[in-house]
Amino acid sequence: MKILIVGTGYVGLVTGTCFSEVGMNVRCVDVDKEKIDMLNKGKSPIYEPGLDEMLIRNMEKERLHFSTDIIESIKEADVIFSAVGTPSDEDGSADLQYVLEVAKAVGQNIQKYALVVTKSTVPVGTARKVKETIKAELDKREVEIEFDVASNPEFLKEGDAINDFLKPDRIVVGTESEKAKEIMQRLYKPFTLNGHPVLFMDVPSAEMTKYTANAMLATKISFMNDIANLCEIVGADVNMVRRGIGTDSRIGNKFIYPGIGYGGSCFPKDVKAIIKTASDNGYELRILKSVEDVNKDQKSVLFHKLYKHFDGDLEDKKIAFWGLSFKPNTDDMREAPSLVLIDLLLAHGAKVAGYDPVAMDEAKRRLGDKIEFAENQYDVLDNADALFMVTEWGEFRLPQWKEVKNRMKNPLIFDGRNIYDRDEMKELGFDYYCIGIDTQKETK
Repeated sequence: MKILIVGTGYVGLVTGTCFSEVGMNVRCVDVDKEKIDMLNKGKSPIYEPGLDEMLIRNMEKERLHFSTDIIESIKEADVIFSAVGTPSDEDGSADLQYVLEVAKAVGQNIQKYALVVTKSTVPVGTARKVKETIKAELDKREVEIEFDVASNPEFLKEGDAINDFLKPDRIVVGTESEKAKEIMQRLYKPFTLNGHPVLFMDVPSAEMTKYTANAMLATKISFMNDIANLCEIVGADVNMVRRGIGTDSRIGNKFIYPGIGYGGSCFPKDVKAIIKTASDNGYELRILKSVEDVNKDQKSVLFHKLYKHFDGDLEDKKIAFWGLSFKPNTDDMREAPSLVLIDLLLAHGAKVAGYDPVAMDEAKRRLGDKIEFAENQYDVLDNADALFMVTEWGEFRLPQWKEVKNRMKNPLIFDGRNIYDRDEMKELGFDYYCIGIDTQKETK
């Protein structure tokens, strides 16, 4: 079975590489020649732990190929995965132009039966549009070629995507025919040998499942951040509250850690898209609108704590950043809280210096010379008036506190991920702020 992956972004590249890892013949195509040239040299354009090694291994075994020739690739493929981007339009809806361009190319070039699988995160009704687009192009060619369209949304966490693909919690597949179902069963058999379930359903339900999952996780994050803010006001400790509710099996202990908001390529975009889908169908998702509002405000929480600490005078204050990516184990800065904080600080006359173990190139591309960049986690602290702990990379968890204190102008830390112990910080002589605990009230 020849598999074609259209789009070598995060989802497409991980999907193609992991399919080849279990012995399948995979070709990945992209219009970006520079990216394809890079991949053909065995170098991934994205940072994902373990991906480069798997990429090279399967290219050497001639199971994984990269090309810009979508026409010939479509003609040879048995299964075509569409994994192109679906960015948000200004109104929050998912932009489907690239998805429909792939469908158009399929209709123009298939020579035999093919199963077209939407892997990108798309709103309900997209598979129908893909099917209509393919059929329209076949009609223009005046040919009748059988094809099926399926939905197979991805559930990959950046930083742990390979493990998520090879050992999935579940595989969601929406199909309309037994033939398509049989192909998808065969395709995913290597991933179900250990009991991981394939959940077959109708196509609209599969499309809806992905959005609902991300919306639910975003809701848990915003809910806990809202509670954390209340904890500070009433004198409660959000970490104690989190443990208290996390032991309840109905709630669980995942995605209830307070912080400075979610970011990345999925949650912000998908929450907007499902809200827009509801609006287009005459329904208002009130809870998710609040989820968005809370998340937007939460990204500026550290700034407001700093602003209050310095009584509004941030002119020429140097603020050091530990972490710039939206989460650890990725260089992705899309919708990252760091970007919001940097803009606020610069607008109030502060100076910013940043360090991230992986995202420095991406940060320089996005920010240019707006901030200073340091070579390591300690150099960024030189003469700093405050430290913002923004991304909880492992190397930031147990730093040399004596070195930190010696480098900084003021021993002042704003912990946006609650990874440090407030009592230890006090003993070490740091003025410490975190999320969901009124640390200043306790130290007075």
